Amino acid sequence: MDKDKRVIFEALNKEAQFTCEMLCAGVTEIRKANYARRGIYFQSFTSLSTGLERIGKLCIILDYSIRNSGDYPDNKYLKDNIRHDIEVIYQELIKIKKNYNFEFDYLQDLELEIYKDILNLLSRFAKGDRYSNIDILANNRSYIDPIKMWYKKVDLYFFNSLVSKKKKAKIKYNAKIINDLIGPFSLVRHTGEDEKDITSTEDASYRTGIFEAVGPYRQLYVFQIIRFFVEMLTCLQYKIIRDYNFDFPYFSEIFAIFYNDDAYVKRRKTWEMI
Repeated sequence: MDKDKRVIFEALNKEAQFTCEMLCAGVTEIRKANYARRGIYFQSFTSLSTGLERIGKLCIILDYSIRNSGDYPDNKYLKDNIRHDIEVIYQELIKIKKNYNFEFDYLQDLELEIYKDILNLLSRFAKGDRYSNIDILANNRSYIDPIKMWYKKVDLYFFNSLVSKKKKAKIKYNAKIINDLIGPFSLVRHTGEDEKDITSTEDASYRTGIFEAVGPYRQLYVFQIIRFFVEMLTCLQYKIIRDYNFDFPYFSEIFAIFYNDDAYVKRRKTWEMI
């Protein structure tokens, strides 16, 4: 392997390792975030949006290389065509998938509304919503708060559509019992993800019940989105190794953690690499 190829190999390898760490952190943190730990939302959104952008751009770079005899695009190509827009990156991946007739082992696309809502939120976050609070202060601009958007578009979808009636009734009952026990001598001052004040133990307990009920679904659906991106990268890797016989990193090994099936994903809480 000459110097240029060795440099390219190492750059791709290090980028993939870094990106995998970011995605593992994001999918772990999204299960922990709640109204009392709002900063974890931003940690997760930052890791997920950065990780998806980077793995998506890796896919686009490899596709460009296949179509251009092993050359790689310059930064202007990525900035002019992609920038930080994860939704645009996803659409580019769909084009690549169709062009090469790739068949994935899991999801073939992310066209369900819930996947689109998550991608939209992360894309908005990457493009500017991560600075929503600063922009209100410094630039007199307003954004939809990403935490509020997540609660309304994602958490309430999971709670209303996927949590059983029995589980919902139990959450409501437990909240009432806790309020009866400690409500009269408790002081609660919190703000919910929807920016509404939480002033009673019953409301706080109910919100906690929602968070605990939707946590596994948050993690599962985010994991499924990541796995779609990983499968694209893996397919491109195999095509390059098979058709062009390049010395190339095995992304399938670097991102192997994201090939776990859904049943296992719902049980496991922590995905950060050890």
